Amino acid sequence: MKHKNDARSMVATLLFIEGGIVLALAGWLIALGITHDQKEIAPLVGVIIFAVLGSAGLFASGRGYKTGKNYDRSPAILANLIALGVAYYQIQGHFYIGAVVILPLALPTLYFAFSIAKNEG
Repeated sequence: MKHKNDARSMVATLLFIEGGIVLALAGWLIALGITHDQKEIAPLVGVIIFAVLGSAGLFASGRGYKTGKNYDRSPAILANLIALGVAYYQIQGHFYIGAVVILPLALPTLYFAFSIAKNEG
């Protein structure tokens, strides 16, 4: 029983960190939009909105894991599978630092999320 709570706590913490990083990226995009002259406003606003919504989803999923709810599993797994795809394309594009940031968060989150789903499902 304790292992289940430890795993849930770990996933919640990782999801909160991921949500914070995505929110920080949204803030950076806002700053970029203000400080740079040449920009396409519509795509920039779309990406900012998507980042804020994604961050909110990660925080909500982390909260679900923290409180022991079941609605958190699929969004957490889906978000981190997407993160693996992003890391793959970053590696293909030789942007290794991007993959190095994503993989240490996505892989353990997926491992613990899958193990929780297997044990509770």
